Amino acid sequence: MTKSMTSGNPVKLILGFSLPLLLGSLLQQAYNLIDATIVGRVLGADALGAVGASSSVQFLVLGFCIGTCSGFGIPMAKYFGAEQPERLRSTIFHSYLLSVIFSVILTTVTCLMCGKIIDILSISGNIYKDAYNYLFVILAGIPFTFFYNLLSSMLRAIGDSKTPFIFLAVSAVLNVILDLVFIMVIPLGCMGAGIATVMAQACSGIACFIVIQKKYPLLRMNKEICRFNVHALRELLIMGVPMGLQFSITAIGSMVMQSANNSLEDVYISAFAVTSKLKQLAMCPFEAVATGISVFCGQNLGAGKTDRVRKGIVQGTVINAVYGILIGIVLIFGGRTLSMMFLDSSETAVLDACGVYMKCVGYFYWVLGILFACRMSVQGIGFSGLAIFSGVLEMFARIIVSRKFVPIYRFGAICYTDQVAWVVATTYCVIICVSCVKKVSRKQLKV
Repeated sequence: MTKSMTSGNPVKLILGFSLPLLLGSLLQQAYNLIDATIVGRVLGADALGAVGASSSVQFLVLGFCIGTCSGFGIPMAKYFGAEQPERLRSTIFHSYLLSVIFSVILTTVTCLMCGKIIDILSISGNIYKDAYNYLFVILAGIPFTFFYNLLSSMLRAIGDSKTPFIFLAVSAVLNVILDLVFIMVIPLGCMGAGIATVMAQACSGIACFIVIQKKYPLLRMNKEICRFNVHALRELLIMGVPMGLQFSITAIGSMVMQSANNSLEDVYISAFAVTSKLKQLAMCPFEAVATGISVFCGQNLGAGKTDRVRKGIVQGTVINAVYGILIGIVLIFGGRTLSMMFLDSSETAVLDACGVYMKCVGYFYWVLGILFACRMSVQGIGFSGLAIFSGVLEMFARIIVSRKFVPIYRFGAICYTDQVAWVVATTYCVIICVSCVKKVSRKQLKV
């Protein structure tokens, strides 16, 4: 069911849209959490370290896929809000075309370079083989990642955030079953966890495609719209690629950070793997609300309602900041306990390291909430090129701390690397967000 966000209370619309999206994000994170839990409990801490040792690379590559598809959804939302179905369908056709091209290139290149990537991350010793096997399978599944996220962006652009959630819920259950099969019944080790994740996401994508073909004539492909249009292609590239690169550029800094951490003792490698899962889980509401803000901005911008754009941004940012404070308190006082989801209580050294790390992160989570809201707002009103620079700032901040301070302060420096990046990027994004909103408001007044 399509839903316009061009009238009504912005907070209710954003939260109503974000709730299914949040549940979907939690389920998407559940893929990795379930992998980590089963791997950690069944195969041990070393295997868990192998699964988590390449998380920054996964974020770099898969983040590009997710970010690009989210960018493709922005012009879709704009044309849906502007009630221009033909331009919407043309945008959909070209988004399919670009997704196929990107999928083929990324899958081929990353799979061929998998061994070199493992070497760059300083992964060695007992976990090398398992880390390689797991990463290779995840990279081979890039087309499914693109497929599902593109279809989800299409549905979200027209106001349906429930359908992607429903199919993610089904595939999450499937992922649990496949994890148990490929790890416990068929002993494939870490590779089995990767296979389960890829197969589950493939099922989500196929299910979304079937629903679109049956329920949403507005989004269907047909011969009439399969015509090459330079303007549509250019618009998608301008919106999608910067969003994808923003994820990837941020991930480069995370790779340097993870490489620095991988040079430390095995205890800290395992702790980093666990805390990365917890961080990603805690970020899900940020992502859901920020995506809701982005779609809200896109639809209202298309409808020429810039006052509603401003209200949506302000109110959405407040929601994220408040959640950041609350979840920060949970992480400060409960980080070590939450880490026991993945590790046995006998792993005291790893658990202690997890507790220290999560406490340091918790103090700054409200900053991260503002960053997500402002960055997605800037992208939602059509300034993806400016938003990408926040990723560049995050990258340099992580690189500087990782290279200069980790060799001296070791894990203590790792515990504050992310926070430095968040503060720098948030300062920039708040300034840019205010400036961009003023620009679109002045442009609308002239019209």
